[in-house]
Amino acid sequence: MSVTDFKKYAIIVAGGSGSRMQAAMPKQYLPIAGEPVLMHTIRKFADYDAAIDVVVVLPAHEIEAWQGLCAEHGFVLPHQIVAGGDTRFQSVQNGLAALFHADEGVVAVHDGVRPFVDAAILDSAYQMAHAEGSAVVAVSLKDSLRKVTGGKGGKSKAVDRSAFRLVQTPQCFRLPLLRRAYEQEEIPLFTDDASVVERFGHRIHLVEGNYRNIKLTTPEDLVLAEAFLRKLK
Repeated sequence: MSVTDFKKYAIIVAGGSGSRMQAAMPKQYLPIAGEPVLMHTIRKFADYDAAIDVVVVLPAHEIEAWQGLCAEHGFVLPHQIVAGGDTRFQSVQNGLAALFHADEGVVAVHDGVRPFVDAAILDSAYQMAHAEGSAVVAVSLKDSLRKVTGGKGGKSKAVDRSAFRLVQTPQCFRLPLLRRAYEQEEIPLFTDDASVVERFGHRIHLVEGNYRNIKLTTPEDLVLAEAFLRKLK
């Protein structure tokens, strides 16, 4: 695994509210194995390459709570904290602004509630982005897929699932490319970084993820997370 041949950055976006998790606190702060989810996520990047510059984007009103959790858990892995915006697009813009000192390198944008990304995925994504400009982690569909037309009660038709992929994070890009792409005006199409860069005119390259790299969104996901951690011990 080659981790030292170019500079790496990570923008970890952690703006969830916990509503779908049915939790009283933001989902990035929920504990798994006794530690907030976000700490597990940051540690994955530090374990892969201790020289990565990590920017964590949080809602402004949640920053103090995060700092308190870091003190409580003795969490001292280096990371810069930045206040997010009203949308994910604006939050990534704020994360990029925090890297004002950097001119070159590869930046990964990652969900703060994907704590099971592994070193192999990170290496594949960083290396592909370094070579090609972009690298988006994705997996094949397991289930059958149908296209629905006509709204509720409309017709449905089977489609070839091999033509589709489920997109995960990290999504990695050469830093200058992502900066320029995020200078575009925000539109509803921009649901992730790949859509922003694609709209800018750059080809999106996919790298293989894995099914364990889940985004913790619902209470059932926390059960899976605890099971994954037990298996890793």
